[in-house]
Amino acid sequence: MPFVITDPCIGTKDSACVDVCPVDCIHPRKDEPEFAQATMLYIHPDECIDCGACVPACPVAAIYDSPDSTPASQKALIEANAIYRAGDAGAVAKAEEIVKSHEAAHPDLMAVPPAERAAAHAK
Repeated sequence: MPFVITDPCIGTKDSACVDVCPVDCIHPRKDEPEFAQATMLYIHPDECIDCGACVPACPVAAIYDSPDSTPASQKALIEANAIYRAGDAGAVAKAEEIVKSHEAAHPDLMAVPPAERAAAHAK
């Protein structure tokens, strides 16, 4: 699995990463029905070509280049990215359930504004 979107995307869902992705592997896009209810964006691991274009485009530093580089406090979101599939209601629900559990388990991080959350991961 290449890149992982983490919790700074929660409360942001900025689609700058979607706009620069050459293979459209970041979902849900604004034109997909799941966008309104999704808590955050996800990278489809089988579609991602590991180009890294999304990382500098993310305004809140929510994207890590591998599961290994993902901070310990964000590890549950690796699975959310791995199972999310646009158009598959069951997969969307499972991914969102993981995100909701993450939010509940980390109220301290979720209290930090999204733009500052990536720095808070290191603490």
